Amino acid sequence: MTKEKDKHLGLRIDTETHDKLKELAEYEGRSINGEVLYLIRQAIKKYENDNK
Repeated sequence: MTKEKDKHLGLRIDTETHDKLKELAEYEGRSINGEVLYLIRQAIKKYENDNK
Protein backbone atom coordinates (compact mmCIF):
# COMPACT_ATOMS: atom_id res chain seq x y z
CA MET A 1 0.00 0.00 0.00
CA THR A 2 1.42 3.38 -1.04
CA LYS A 3 1.21 6.29 1.37
CA GLU A 4 -0.58 9.26 -0.15
CA LYS A 5 1.56 12.40 -0.34
CA ASP A 6 0.97 15.05 2.29
CA LYS A 7 -1.18 17.93 1.10
CA HIS A 8 0.09 21.49 0.88
CA LEU A 9 -1.98 24.36 2.23
CA GLY A 10 -1.00 27.93 1.47
CA LEU A 11 -2.16 30.36 4.13
CA ARG A 12 -2.19 34.14 4.06
CA ILE A 13 -1.68 35.59 7.51
CA ASP A 14 -1.19 39.13 8.71
CA THR A 15 2.09 40.09 10.37
CA GLU A 16 0.68 40.55 13.88
CA THR A 17 -1.01 37.13 13.88
CA HIS A 18 2.11 35.52 12.41
CA ASP A 19 4.31 37.02 15.11
CA LYS A 20 1.95 35.85 17.86
CA LEU A 21 1.69 32.37 16.32
CA LYS A 22 5.48 32.17 16.11
CA GLU A 23 5.77 33.16 19.78
CA LEU A 24 3.17 30.56 20.77
CA ALA A 25 4.86 27.85 18.71
CA GLU A 26 8.25 28.61 20.24
CA TYR A 27 6.74 28.54 23.74
CA GLU A 28 5.19 25.14 23.00
CA GLY A 29 8.43 23.84 21.46
CA ARG A 30 6.97 23.48 17.99
CA SER A 31 7.59 24.94 14.57
CA ILE A 32 4.93 27.27 13.22
CA ASN A 33 3.78 24.49 10.89
CA GLY A 34 3.67 22.05 13.80
CA GLU A 35 1.66 24.50 15.89
CA VAL A 36 -0.86 25.10 13.09
CA LEU A 37 -1.31 21.34 12.63
CA TYR A 38 -1.71 20.89 16.39
CA LEU A 39 -4.38 23.60 16.58
CA ILE A 40 -6.25 22.21 13.56
CA ARG A 41 -6.21 18.69 15.02
CA GLN A 42 -7.47 20.01 18.37
CA ALA A 43 -10.33 21.82 16.62
CA ILE A 44 -11.25 18.67 14.65
CA LYS A 45 -11.14 16.54 17.80
CA LYS A 46 -13.41 19.00 19.64
CA TYR A 47 -15.81 19.12 16.70
CA GLU A 48 -15.98 15.33 16.50
CA ASN A 49 -16.49 14.97 20.27
CA ASP A 50 -19.21 17.64 20.31
CA ASN A 51 -21.06 16.18 17.30
CA LYS A 52 -21.19 12.44 17.92
